[in-house]
Amino acid sequence: MTHKIVPTGEATAILPTPGSATKPITVIGTEAIRGTFDDLCLQQAVNSRLAPGVTDLVLNPDAHCGYGAPVGCVMTSPTHIYPGPVGVDIKCSMSLLQLDLPADQIIDRSTRRALIDAVCERTPTGAGRGQRHVKKSRYVGEGLGRQLLVEGASKDVCQQLRIPYDWTWHCEDSFHVGHDETAAALAQRLAKHLNNDNFSKRFSNKMQQLGSYGGGNHFGECEVVEVRDDDRARKVADRFGLKDGRVAFLSHCGSRGIGHDLASGQFKTLQRHFETWNIPLPGNDRQLVYAPLGTLEADAYIDDLSLGANFATVNHLLINALVLEAFQEVIPGVQGKLVYFISHNIARKEVVGNCIPNSAANNSDSRSTKPVKMEWVHRKGATRAFPAGHPGLKGTMYETTGHPILLPGNPQAGSSVMVADEGAAASCYSVNHGAGRALGRKRAFRELDQAAVDKSFDDADILSNCRVYPRDEAPAAYKDFDEVLRSVKSAGLATEVARLKARFVIKDGDKADD
Repeated sequence: MTHKIVPTGEATAILPTPGSATKPITVIGTEAIRGTFDDLCLQQAVNSRLAPGVTDLVLNPDAHCGYGAPVGCVMTSPTHIYPGPVGVDIKCSMSLLQLDLPADQIIDRSTRRALIDAVCERTPTGAGRGQRHVKKSRYVGEGLGRQLLVEGASKDVCQQLRIPYDWTWHCEDSFHVGHDETAAALAQRLAKHLNNDNFSKRFSNKMQQLGSYGGGNHFGECEVVEVRDDDRARKVADRFGLKDGRVAFLSHCGSRGIGHDLASGQFKTLQRHFETWNIPLPGNDRQLVYAPLGTLEADAYIDDLSLGANFATVNHLLINALVLEAFQEVIPGVQGKLVYFISHNIARKEVVGNCIPNSAANNSDSRSTKPVKMEWVHRKGATRAFPAGHPGLKGTMYETTGHPILLPGNPQAGSSVMVADEGAAASCYSVNHGAGRALGRKRAFRELDQAAVDKSFDDADILSNCRVYPRDEAPAAYKDFDEVLRSVKSAGLATEVARLKARFVIKDGDKADD
């Protein structure tokens, strides 16, 4: 079936669901971006929109085919929970560490090479690699592993791993709780898993992956910050702690092997239930299994989601602590602070709909907010985008500005730090999670020339730890990042605060694990 996207603006459109009276899918993207959505991506979006209990579905400009639901989509439901529109890498996320190091201190290639070596001695890459594969790791035993899965980035967990506890104030979520909003539910769920011999035998190895990147599209990237030259950008950058002309470090990774195991187990369990009960699958797709909220199945999924999310949170914070340590080894005296940590593979209970008071950015309380509703917001390759005045930011340092949005592009085009605008209500307070793939991995290997890829990095003076840069991760394998950002800006969702320009990249050539 060919699906027709109907434009409603320069960078907005709708995708009707044939034969249904449901609200159409919201599409964010310029005409050029809309042309990147193939029929399978659109069919996955329609299947997801027509699934039981779904009230909204948003297709972001980075959207492409995914696991059941497209990568780059947002799905809301007040009644059901869906593993597919989260994916198998639970809480895959971005984090940004701002250093006080001037950019001219890393011009020298030998300095950057020494930094690459120092980072790689602490943060391993590769789908199966963990702390035992590097010389200067932080050992994570089974006891600490159990604790961090249940508590997330608690003060005690941070102290044991030598992570600055104040970094947790700059997290979208520094910890997650169970289905009943307690950590006790997570402890009980983990104990049940550990009674399984297969899970128990693999547990130690999975915990030793803490502080590692994994493979595929995960990376660490040394950046130079370029704050936009306008009053709002400078004001917001100051609140975020961004320093123009200084070095920063951007990281992309998730919950590694433990998240994959938890998510895969949930898919298998729910698929067995659907077969046993002969329940129709949305779009006849086994990857769109679901559970009604309040059922034992939904409770189990939420608990496993939270366990994986807690690992991902501590994983990012530890990576940033290790990266700072690496910089201090090469350039003594360097200091660093976490700008933000934000996820793009998660389901969270949030306020949806237009809930921002007028003039919220000016901290005006002269007008009341509109009625609000809470739903489960599933983001799969999509980033939360709460603007100033959103109830989810009340009492935080971002209440009057909105929180940082971290969008990776590619090393040569740069990455972006944005802040949400009030128009983000139209996309369920979400934006894309990056550029999005333009070429599948196999196609990229077939079509891209290795010598040309490597030369493009050398010409741009961007170093890497890779002997040859992975072709399936080359900039040409991704969509035009500037056009993706233009879509976000033109749709009124968010405004760019700063561009990040890469100076070196930490990658792995293994198959993606997310």
